[in-house]
Amino acid sequence: MIHVLFVCLGNICRSPMAEALFRDFVKKEQLSDKIAVDSAATSSWHIGSPPHKGTLEILKKYRVSTEGLVGRQLTKADFEKFDYIIGMDESNKKNISEILGQPKHPKILRLLDLTPHKKDVPDPYYTGDFQETYDLVSEGCRALLEKIRVEHEL
Repeated sequence: MIHVLFVCLGNICRSPMAEALFRDFVKKEQLSDKIAVDSAATSSWHIGSPPHKGTLEILKKYRVSTEGLVGRQLTKADFEKFDYIIGMDESNKKNISEILGQPKHPKILRLLDLTPHKKDVPDPYYTGDFQETYDLVSEGCRALLEKIRVEHEL
């Protein structure tokens, strides 16, 4: 089983959106028996909370299931469990490396580095633009799924 973890600051906007979208892509590609998906936060602000209203609304708009999305914080144990740890922005990536004690480990990536954009996914908690975030996260998740397909010959 390949384990993928998406991480953002609070685990209520970008990372649960990525978790839901990636899980949806994996299911549609009939890879659910090969790829497991989760999300987490670098902060402890929203442990146990559901995703932000804007995240829930945009996922509902595109008929993406939000079942099982609950905020949690990244732990050191996540480094051993997950094969891909995906930060939404450069700050997340830096914090992930610090929390996990793994500076510059190749399994820790920034989502849009897998696309031609090579930039941060803006946080809609601050921008209010959940559509832009959805579009970028969707593109990044598609690129990640292709990377996994190639690396694991799926």
